[in-house]
Amino acid sequence: MGWIEAAGGYAVTLDGARVVCRNAAGRALKQVPGKLRTDPEVVRLQQLAEWLERHERECLAQADAWLVRSLPVPAALIARVWPDAAWQAALRDLVVAPLAEDGGPDLARAGFLRDAGPERGLGVVDLDGDSVRLTVPAVLIPHPVLLTDPADLDELREFAAELEVRQSVGQLFREVWRRGPGTDGAATALDTYAGGRFAQLRHATARATQLGYRVRGGHAVCQVMAAGRPVEAALWLGSDYPEAEAVTGELEWRGSGGGRLRLSEVDPVAWSEGHRMASALYAGRVVPEETEEGVEGKR
Repeated sequence: MGWIEAAGGYAVTLDGARVVCRNAAGRALKQVPGKLRTDPEVVRLQQLAEWLERHERECLAQADAWLVRSLPVPAALIARVWPDAAWQAALRDLVVAPLAEDGGPDLARAGFLRDAGPERGLGVVDLDGDSVRLTVPAVLIPHPVLLTDPADLDELREFAAELEVRQSVGQLFREVWRRGPGTDGAATALDTYAGGRFAQLRHATARATQLGYRVRGGHAVCQVMAAGRPVEAALWLGSDYPEAEAVTGELEWRGSGGGRLRLSEVDPVAWSEGHRMASALYAGRVVPEETEEGVEGKR
C-alpha cells in the first residue's frame, strides 16, 4: 500500500503486519516516533494490521477444519475467496479432489490447487504433473490418511517437493497415525498417552488452547466428521483447581450422542487426529531430569 500522510510531515504505511514511518525528508525510520503513536492514521494502520493477522489465522483455521472434518467445499466459494491474499495463501497447493459416488474423494482426479475463478473453475496440477481444470460443484480437501497407502504417501510427498509445493495448512506433511493390531475388540479407550504429568493443570489446558483444541469437562477435545456425523476425540487432563498437578489419562472417541465408541468403530481420520492431539499434548509433560548419580546407576 502507499504512504499515508501523518502529523508533522511524517508518512506511514504497512510493511507486512508492521507499521513503518518516514520523515519529511523521505528517510525511513527504524520505528514510529513516540509522538506519533496516538496519531489517528497510525492507530488506524495498527488496527488494520491486527485485523489482517487475525484474518490470516481465521482463514488457516477454516481450511484446516475443512480438511479435518472432511467437509465438501463448494467450488464457487473457493472461486469467490481466491482473490483474497489470505485465503489464497491458505488454500494454494492443497490437494483437492472431486467427490466420488460414495461421498469420499475421487483420488484419480485429485490435484494441487493453483487457481480458481467463477467462470474457469478450479485450476489444479494433477498427480501426473499436468495442469487441468475441475468444473465440479464441490471438492474435498482430503486428509492425508485418506490419500493413499503409506508407501504411496511418501511418493506423493516427493512429487510435491519436485513441484515446490508450499502448503500453509498441514496436509501432505501432516503426521498420520494408522490403526495397528489389537484395536479391533470391544475396548473403548487407549492408555498410550496416560501418565503425562504437568506441574499445574493450567499448564496442560493452556497448551491445549495454544494448539487449537478446546477443553471441556476435564478433557482436551478435537472434533472431526465421520460419514457426515460428528466424532470427538478426547484426552483426559483433569478437573481439579488450575494450580493443582495434572496427569493425563485415557484417549477416547465419542459419537454424536456423547457415548464412547469402540476403537474398532473409529474411522481413520478421527483415529489419526485423536492421536495427533494426544501426542502433541503429551509432548508438553514434565520430564524428570536425570541426575548424574542416576545416570551412573543406569550404567
